[in-house]
Amino acid sequence: MLRTVVCRAGSGLLKHSRQTVPVLWGTRAQQRWASSLPMNTVVLFVPQQEAWVVERMGRFHRILEPGLNFLIPILDRVKYVQSLKEIVIDVPEQSAVSLDNVTLQIDGVLYLRILDPFKASYGVEDPEYAVTQLAQTTMRSELGKLTLDKVFRERESLNSNMVHSINQASDDWGIRCLRYEIKDIHVPPRVKESMQMQVEAERRKRATVLESEGTREAAINVAEGRKQSQILASEGEKAEQINKAAGEANAVLAKAEAKAKAIRVLSEALSQKNGNAAASLSVAEQYVSAFSNLAKESNTILLPSNTGDVSSMVTQAMAIYGSLAKTQAQSATEKTTPETTELLLDGKSAYENESEQKF
Repeated sequence: MLRTVVCRAGSGLLKHSRQTVPVLWGTRAQQRWASSLPMNTVVLFVPQQEAWVVERMGRFHRILEPGLNFLIPILDRVKYVQSLKEIVIDVPEQSAVSLDNVTLQIDGVLYLRILDPFKASYGVEDPEYAVTQLAQTTMRSELGKLTLDKVFRERESLNSNMVHSINQASDDWGIRCLRYEIKDIHVPPRVKESMQMQVEAERRKRATVLESEGTREAAINVAEGRKQSQILASEGEKAEQINKAAGEANAVLAKAEAKAKAIRVLSEALSQKNGNAAASLSVAEQYVSAFSNLAKESNTILLPSNTGDVSSMVTQAMAIYGSLAKTQAQSATEKTTPETTELLLDGKSAYENESEQKF
């Protein structure tokens, strides 16, 4: 007997549980396709990701879970079928006014999911239509808080604000809004032309700024190159002057050493026999050479009275030399013994007698 009842229930389920042709439901603005309600055939098979709300004698009884379920005929009735999948709803295009009084035509896509089949069934008459209308009104409100430029720049922020506002109102309906995406934003033609002109002006401004920055960088590079060139030139001139000074110093030292060596050689020659005669001959030669160069470099000449008397000039030069030698001898006498002093004086007198006899 039980086997016969199960077989009849199964055949009835295959015939009457679902209609093959979907039924159009909803308003003109929001039309969606949905399956018809299943009939109570005692044994029911609920598909996955669906929730069937059962009423017993007109009151809520329970929600059937996916799989095999049993109902009492006549008393139990499947009143609502709710899909637990993510539902995608097209929000129709609507007009909204931005904060700067620009009329926009905007549409979007709403993604939602039913979390509580009981609230979705008894909390609102048409949950999807209610959420759609809520999305449209919320979009108008959010666009009224933003200017036209911010609508395009803060598109992601606008979407998140939409989701937050819809979820605050749809909690009592058992529906959770997952995300909201704006599809298209249409602006008036004149505003669009103004935006295009603004974009072109911004691009020209950027081009001018970039060109000026390039000119500035070029000028800075040229100035930096000149600076480096001047620094290198000054360092080269400094090194040249240092090298030149070092060369002159070395030349002065070499000349001084040569002169000192010449003086030493001259002193050694004067200390030898006939040294005074050689000195006199050298002085006479220098006098004659200097006299021959007179009036060659300047027109103004100062001459002594006895210019042609060479012997007197030599005698005068030797007298100066003798006085210098005498001074040196006196300084040396202070450091020598009396015997040495007498020898020096005798040598000096002999030297003077010899010089007088020659001249």
